[in-house]
Amino acid sequence: MAEKIAPYDTADYLKTEADIVEYLDAVMEEAGNDPAFVTRALGTVARARNMSQLARDTGMSREGLYRALSGEGNPTLATVMKIARSLGLRLSFRPAAE
Repeated sequence: MAEKIAPYDTADYLKTEADIVEYLDAVMEEAGNDPAFVTRALGTVARARNMSQLARDTGMSREGLYRALSGEGNPTLATVMKIARSLGLRLSFRPAAE
C-alpha cells in the first residue's frame, strides 16, 4: 500500500501568537534584503489566520491579498502595514547589530 504524504505547509503549524512571532522573527533574521521573502512569510501567517477574514478586515479582495503576499507581488509599505495591523501585528525596528 502506498503511503499518502501531505505537502508541508508552515501555516498548519502557526497555532498561537507566540508561534507567529517566533516564525516572523526567524524570517526577518533570514530574509536579509529580500522583501519578497518577508511578504511571502506574511502571506503564510495570513493563511494560518484565515485569508477570507483578513480580506474583510483590510477591505482588500482575497485574490489581491494572495497576489500581494505571494512573493511575486510588490505590495507597498502601506499595504504591508494594513495587513499586519489587521493580523494584530505591528512592524518595529531595532538595531541591526545586537
